[in-house]
Amino acid sequence: MQEALSRKESVTLESQKVIRSIPKLLLFSDVFSLVSSLGFIFWLRFNQLVDWFNPISYSFILLVLGSLYLADTYKPDKQIAGLRAPARIILSNIFVAIVSAALIYISGAWRNNPLLWRSVLLPSLSIFTVFAVISRTFAAQLIRQYAQQSRWLILGTSKNTIQFAQNFQAHNSLGRLVILTEDSDKSDFSNVSNFSKHSSEQEYIVGTIADLPSLSLQRWTGVLLGNQIKLSDSLVQQLMKMRLQGIPVYQLPDIYENLWYKLPSSLLQDTWFTFSTGFNLMSGNINTRVKRVMDMMASALLLLLLSPVMLVVAILIKLDSPGPVFYSQERTGLNGKTFKVHKFRSMYQDAEKRGAQWAQKRDPRITRVGYWLRLMRIDELPQVWNVLKGEMSLIGPRPERPQFDAQLKEAIPYYDVRYLVKPGITGWAQVLYPYGASIEDAYEKLSYDLYYIKNYSIWLDIAIFFKTIRVVLLGKGR
Repeated sequence: MQEALSRKESVTLESQKVIRSIPKLLLFSDVFSLVSSLGFIFWLRFNQLVDWFNPISYSFILLVLGSLYLADTYKPDKQIAGLRAPARIILSNIFVAIVSAALIYISGAWRNNPLLWRSVLLPSLSIFTVFAVISRTFAAQLIRQYAQQSRWLILGTSKNTIQFAQNFQAHNSLGRLVILTEDSDKSDFSNVSNFSKHSSEQEYIVGTIADLPSLSLQRWTGVLLGNQIKLSDSLVQQLMKMRLQGIPVYQLPDIYENLWYKLPSSLLQDTWFTFSTGFNLMSGNINTRVKRVMDMMASALLLLLLSPVMLVVAILIKLDSPGPVFYSQERTGLNGKTFKVHKFRSMYQDAEKRGAQWAQKRDPRITRVGYWLRLMRIDELPQVWNVLKGEMSLIGPRPERPQFDAQLKEAIPYYDVRYLVKPGITGWAQVLYPYGASIEDAYEKLSYDLYYIKNYSIWLDIAIFFKTIRVVLLGKGR
């Protein structure tokens, strides 16, 4: 076993931090290369420096960066619709070139600003595209290299740890898992064996806890402690030594939180809630007051700015099908209190004559206009009024119907925790998990809601805001 483990070098904690920082490094690289490209071409064309105090300069830069963000190019190892990051960069910059040309031509702004001449913008954008493709290619290779070298040590082979190993394999096709089982639990070998049958692309090694002293001398990306493993004094001392050597030791909830930004409720216990850090969004906390002030200001501004759009939507709904423009529905809010949520009607008037039902994919109850409203999440706009009234927040767990709540409370542990904060129009679950309408989907969405409640910060809300814009513009709602 010692020889098998020595074939590859492991990745230290510092390497994992580098991987996490790659999106920020790519953003810095994009800003630098874009500014450099514009400055160089402008100097070459006019023999003078760009006036960076001109709003036109940074407006173009923001347009390019925003388009790259919407195309998800800051995840260089991610493939979307069969397109890798370089292809998405090229398509994004072609889009920027077309939009910029149209806006510049229509406004006539090019007459007074040579920076907007096509002999400046197009060469600059072309040079920047080359730099952006190179940086993504290098970043993707770096991620793959670190992933190939990563090694995780898993102690215990309970159902939950095997489930983690399967999830790890699905998320990280490269890397190595070393699974150690307890000698006293022979039945667990069948779990490992069953997992191994589906692990042809994943390198794995199976051993016992007795191997830990020799393995602890090596470097590991991290150690995962199963929730059913017996912690003897010698095992605790061994794990303490590894932790003091800089090797992170995780329990199951912590590893999901750190790797995948969620907290599966089936892994949690009362003691975990008692001693875990975070949960700074509870009633009476200063964060709650700040969030409320921001909600009031933002919702008032949104109602003012979006009123023309909402008027057009109301007319389209009226023309499309008979019935009211708005649809009010009872939902569960803060501390389990019910309230009326307001939405644009996206279904036919008699859609629920048979009672409350889960929404379905290609639901026949949805109108033609309603389909597009849901796709762009425009049907949610009237909920801004709920935010202004204090019944909802702009960002938080999605409010569920009381009819479904009773069913979900019985099936999902700690389901009620999501109502310790105000529900939101958008949230962590809405931007990271695809639309779903089942108990299984509700369980997955709760894991993201619990992460949000535990790790709330203004910066997390800002991240959700920008991710929501991407979801809306790319039509990922339903």
